[in-house]
Amino acid sequence: MVMAEHEGLRERKKRQTKLTIEEAAMRLFVERGFDNVTVVEIAEAAQVAKVTLFKYFPTKESLVLDPAAGDNPAPIVAARPPGTSPLGVLRAHYRALAADPGGGPALGTEERVIKWMRVIMESPALLAGMHRLLDQQRDELACVLAAEPGVEPGDLTPQLVAAQVTGVILMLKAGFYQALVAGGSLAEAGAYLARNVEHAFDLLEHGIGDLYTR
Repeated sequence: MVMAEHEGLRERKKRQTKLTIEEAAMRLFVERGFDNVTVVEIAEAAQVAKVTLFKYFPTKESLVLDPAAGDNPAPIVAARPPGTSPLGVLRAHYRALAADPGGGPALGTEERVIKWMRVIMESPALLAGMHRLLDQQRDELACVLAAEPGVEPGDLTPQLVAAQVTGVILMLKAGFYQALVAGGSLAEAGAYLARNVEHAFDLLEHGIGDLYTR
């Protein structure tokens, strides 16, 4: 019992330390821009050692990109219940995010989301990092799909499906964040996401066919 309480306290302290570092970093990034702030300055503002900072965030970019990394379709698909398709579980996931946009990887409040997005959009290094992260998530999803029963070695289908799915998710999330940065409320951005989740996943499930045939 005493050991469990000690472990619980230790985990709470870790979470608090990580949050303190995140908040100090974001404050400096908002004030001066991501590219103009050093890791040493962040550690000093958070009152932690540089080595402690790197225990929680292996790179400077991860201080900003961690929330985006948390919304990864690969583990969602891998952990889906029996009888549920990859598209089915992802549609349900983004439906839930649209219904409660402040409860997911949207950083909680409108103000935090807007600050987060502006920091990313103003930094070429972070934009490049975001693209690398999305490429990594696409590849991870392709690996999950390639491990499904009946998939033959060398089959290109998992890669093609992963590319389509991650592309759609990128557009959904980009629209959500752009709605907030443009001045919309969290509820309005959630409503945008709710509408377009259904449209996007309908297209994924049924294909574009002759949608633009003249």
